Amino acid sequence: MKTLSSVLCFLTSVAAVCAADPARLGADLTPLGGEKAGNADGSIPAWSGGLTTAPAGYAPGMHHPDPFAGEQPLFTITAANAGQYADKLTAGQQALLKAYPTYTIPVYKTHRSASNPQRIYDATRQYAATAALTDGGNGISGCVVGIPFTQPENGLQVIWNHLVRYRGVAAERFIGQAAPQRDGSYNLVQFEDEFLFNYCRDDIPQEQLARELTEQNVLIYFKQAVTAPARLAGSILVVHETMDQVKEKRRAWIYNAGQRRVRLAPSVEYDNPGTAADGMRTSDQFDMFNGAPDRYEWKLVGKKEMFVPYNSYKLHSDSVKVADILKPLHINQDLTRYELHRVWVVEATLKPGTNHVYSRRTFYVDEDSWQVLAVDQYDGRGQLWRVSEAHCINYYDAQIFWSTLEVHTDLLAGRYLAIGLDNENKMYDYNLKRTPQDYTPQKLRQEGVR
Repeated sequence: MKTLSSVLCFLTSVAAVCAADPARLGADLTPLGGEKAGNADGSIPAWSGGLTTAPAGYAPGMHHPDPFAGEQPLFTITAANAGQYADKLTAGQQALLKAYPTYTIPVYKTHRSASNPQRIYDATRQYAATAALTDGGNGISGCVVGIPFTQPENGLQVIWNHLVRYRGVAAERFIGQAAPQRDGSYNLVQFEDEFLFNYCRDDIPQEQLARELTEQNVLIYFKQAVTAPARLAGSILVVHETMDQVKEKRRAWIYNAGQRRVRLAPSVEYDNPGTAADGMRTSDQFDMFNGAPDRYEWKLVGKKEMFVPYNSYKLHSDSVKVADILKPLHINQDLTRYELHRVWVVEATLKPGTNHVYSRRTFYVDEDSWQVLAVDQYDGRGQLWRVSEAHCINYYDAQIFWSTLEVHTDLLAGRYLAIGLDNENKMYDYNLKRTPQDYTPQKLRQEGVR
């Protein structure tokens, strides 16, 4: 009897050659495809499994205590010494150091803390030789649950690894968003987000999951309720994030509290403004990048050692207030943590005949987790416009490496947007139980009128 892997390889053979070598995973590569060895001088250590257990004193429901709390910065990069480290800084970081005298980059010892559950590793290995890009790169096939392209051959494969990386099966989070004015004043918008990551579900057999992904074309089910301020509270958005969004646009509905009715949501894709973001980010900047990749050419530049946000437990701490983080011009960099990691560098250039407010984007993608850690975004004139950073932690109770705070800085406006502020909110719930039936317009209508 044919295995699911062999069937998937046959079905996708017309789209791509099954070229990856599964035997390398767990050997010279990590289970997700990163280089297992450290670098030559030891400043990047070997990956030894990442964080898989919580520190002493942790209890479920707590904000995650910092496992590296006793460490001090090795050094701090400022505008004065930035030239010394330029080869390991993004163009965006260099621009921020130049634009803001108070902006600094504290660099700490590197910890390769990213980890995932064993079933993610098993699925990644199982489908390493069958995963393929389809429809010109607008979709993927031949894989479920795991990372599809552990040995990427092009930039689009790296971006798809980010789009389907493991963030749990279902999750609920309570976060704030703010776009401070130049003087530091801000209004805090509060969200309750829910995700069902359809691609990674564990409640049905993988054969069935593969069929449903093909037939229903839904990658993620998402719900977002605005809970504050009062003028925005009560609206609820439900999105079916389609896998191939060129074939079928994402489906979205919104419950309007004032009208007490459900209607189709306006377009939430590409460069349409992000929800309640004061025009400071586009829809496809949520989670650093999401949605259809069809408007760009994706070039894989290669892998580099870079100083990137990592293990940002201070920004996640409930002993820190939102007001401690949000400062004029940029967040409080004393609460940040940067480490030296290897990242995949991907250049996205706008295709002729298409449109987007960003003519070019440079992505820096963590080799250990496939999380986009930083993005430089350029305007139509080719000038650096917005700089994005994802300050990430390992949610070690669930073995999920994900951002705790995203910061999008507009160099032209002299302002920034911070989304993910959870310090004064209750902690994420990764034990949520949901099915696709919980994200229908009918369910949204029932919830809205309660």
